[in-house]
Amino acid sequence: MRVLFLEVDTERDWAVASLGPAFIAAYLRRHGHEPLFLRAGIGRSMAEIVRDVAGLDPDLLGVSLTTRQWKRARALVGAIRDAHGIPVVAGGIHPTFSPETVLSAPGFDYVCLGEGEEAALELVDALEHGRETSSIRNIWARGGDRPSLRPPIAPLDEVPFAARDMLDELEGCVHVTTQRGCPFPCTYCGARQFHDLYAGVGDYGRRRSKESVFEELEGIRREASLDYVIFLDDTFTIHQPWVREFCAAYRDRIGVPFSIHARVETVSQELLHRLADAGCRHVTYGVESGSDRIRREVMRRPVENERFKEVFGWTREAGIMITANYMLGLPEETRDDLRATLDLAEELAAFDLGYFVFYPYPGTHLFHHCREKGYLKDEALEREANHRESVLDLPTISKGDIAEYYDRFTVLRASLYASRAQATALPGSAEYRDATAHVGESADLG
Repeated sequence: MRVLFLEVDTERDWAVASLGPAFIAAYLRRHGHEPLFLRAGIGRSMAEIVRDVAGLDPDLLGVSLTTRQWKRARALVGAIRDAHGIPVVAGGIHPTFSPETVLSAPGFDYVCLGEGEEAALELVDALEHGRETSSIRNIWARGGDRPSLRPPIAPLDEVPFAARDMLDELEGCVHVTTQRGCPFPCTYCGARQFHDLYAGVGDYGRRRSKESVFEELEGIRREASLDYVIFLDDTFTIHQPWVREFCAAYRDRIGVPFSIHARVETVSQELLHRLADAGCRHVTYGVESGSDRIRREVMRRPVENERFKEVFGWTREAGIMITANYMLGLPEETRDDLRATLDLAEELAAFDLGYFVFYPYPGTHLFHHCREKGYLKDEALEREANHRESVLDLPTISKGDIAEYYDRFTVLRASLYASRAQATALPGSAEYRDATAHVGESADLG
């Protein structure tokens, strides 16, 4: 059976497609089916995408969706269904935690809840042989009852390596996951919700063996170039014994630079040096807020600002580049909290900043909190999920306050870029003049 996975781009064309379909495609291919890939780039019209889908002649269309992709995907799927009548299954975090919304939209026949490899295979086999689909675990059919869940695949090594032809990666740069699930109770993140979804069914938190990870990377190198590895795990450093053993073997077996996501609560000075020696060149830390109160009471991240300062110092000492992520416009936040977040960002002075206006994603604790408090109105759910403006009506700060601090973060980021460029440019050169042209614009951030 021909299964087409449609990657729905939103604000820009990303370098890597959704990883979930790449695992499902590999699983389907192992069992004799034919996965196909199509990218719905933002520069392509709906008519062009509909025509491209028809040209590939699939038997089933699959889309993996975040909330940010939902609105455009809904329009595309409706147009594709009107033109061709292809059955459609949606999976990923948004359909998993907002399945009724997805199934009520025209064109969507099935939603896959949670993990998709085994469920997708059973669905494809049933469609191919004309069997009924209403009793497939994890698959919710339009008009049917919510399905039960099958236990997560264990051990995780049983899942075939991701199908690289489904990822649209830049040559030499590959994206790899070593685990599924995240044990931390952060109220703003959907990763934790998978643990709650599978409560009583099985342990969603699993990690591949180090040997499995090395075999995947060695296989990629045999078939193509391997120059850089981006590990996409929410927190690569969760289990330090695994990380230490990984570091001890990675340099000799793989030997290319890599980047990770980590939490300051899960690293030590010694571990960071081990990572750097193994080839880690970049780490992304979620700082989120500069307010201890917001992190503790709203986000359920009881970590102090001093810990961030300490770990950022260790990371720089180890020679690892840092990206720090921040959120603005959280429930119960005040202008003082926004100021504290900007102050901490200035003090930490990471190599790069990610700064995002908070959006309450379905399924998260803060989504339910915002609905219960009346901060998130029904009409706001129909707006685009973006990270530049708030959809919430908060009693403690205004949308103007949030926009102001978003702009201040933009100035801070430009200032950091300019300072680095100035440090590396020769005085009197064109590069030096360009680098210093806007220095000083961020002086008044208060």
